[in-house]
Amino acid sequence: MCNPALRLSIVIPTLNESAALPLLLADLAPLLGTLAEVVVSDGSSTDDTVAIAVAAGARVVVAPRGRGAQLREGAAAARGSVLAFFHADIRLDAVAIAVLAELLSTEGVKRDAWAFRLRIDGAARAYRLVEAGANLRSQLFGLPYGDQGLIVSRNRYAAVGGYAALPLMEDVALVRSLRPSGSVRLLSAHVLVSPRRWERDGVWRRSSRNLVLLGRYLTGTSPDTLAREYEQTPSH
Repeated sequence: MCNPALRLSIVIPTLNESAALPLLLADLAPLLGTLAEVVVSDGSSTDDTVAIAVAAGARVVVAPRGRGAQLREGAAAARGSVLAFFHADIRLDAVAIAVLAELLSTEGVKRDAWAFRLRIDGAARAYRLVEAGANLRSQLFGLPYGDQGLIVSRNRYAAVGGYAALPLMEDVALVRSLRPSGSVRLLSAHVLVSPRRWERDGVWRRSSRNLVLLGRYLTGTSPDTLAREYEQTPSH
C-alpha cells in the first residue's frame, strides 16, 4: 500500500549480485530514511545477496526468477508514491543522486516517466559509441532500456498495468505502454553501468544482438521465443 509520506521506492531485481549490490546500495544511502526505501526483489540467490540487502536496510521480497516477474513483485511490495527501478550492476554518483532527489520535488515526476543517460564503466572507445547510440535512441524515440533506470509515479505505473512477467523485453514493453499517457524523458545525469555483459559477449556482438532482439520484438516475435533463443546462444 502506498505511504504518502514516503516519496520514493527504489526497486532492484537481483540474482547472485553479492559483488555489485553493495556498491549500488552505498550510492543510494543518502536518499534513504524518510525520503526513500529500497526493495530488493530476489530470484532465489545462492550467494550473500539477501544478507547484504538486509544488512543495508533494504526490504527483501522473494519473487519467481526472471527480471520481469521480479520487478513486478518488487513494485507490488513498494510503498512509495514514486517508483524507481534500477539494475543491480549500475552506479549512481553524487550528481545522479542530486538530480533524482530534485526530480522528486517537481510536478514532472507525476506527468512523465524518466530515465538516466547511459555511461559504461570502461575506457574502450567502442563503449562511447554504444552510449551515444543508446542515448540517441532514448532521446529520439523515448525508448530507454532497463539498465538506464526508470522513474515513474505509482499512479502512472498502475494505470498501464506495470511490468509484465516477461522473460525478455519487460523494459521495452513497459516504456511503450507509458508513452501514450506522457513523455518518457532523459535526465541530465547518467548512470554508470558495469561493462560485464559486453566483456562477456563482445561489444559489437552484444550490441547487434540487442538490436536484432528489439527489432524482432517490435515486429511481433513473442518474448518467450526470443528468450529461448537467447538462452541457447553460446555466449549467454
